[in-house]
Amino acid sequence: MKKFTVAFIIFVGLAGTAAAQQKFSMAEFTKNLGKTGTLCDTVYSVHIVSDTLTLLNLGGPYPKQKYTVAVKGNKITLDWSTLKGKPLCVTGVFELFKERPEIEIAQPEQINAKQQ
Repeated sequence: MKKFTVAFIIFVGLAGTAAAQQKFSMAEFTKNLGKTGTLCDTVYSVHIVSDTLTLLNLGGPYPKQKYTVAVKGNKITLDWSTLKGKPLCVTGVFELFKERPEIEIAQPEQINAKQQ
């Protein structure tokens, strides 16, 4: 019973956090710098820089992507080669890197890959 109670509390806490996050479009990205939001778009290209950095270009191919998702660390284990052309949602802080829109993620709960 204690395990169920703990699991329920965690679930309710995570559900509340998810509900509090807003979804932003690309047009709203720069207006919301520094805020946490969720972006969904198509993966156009994947660039594996190292075993702890993978760059996902969403909304268009590099160098004309709408934004970049910087996946840091090694906690997110996806088959990167299957993501191209697929929809992807990521949740993180909206930032600019070299004047380009970017979201940095490092935890599995920050990414929702709808793989088929």
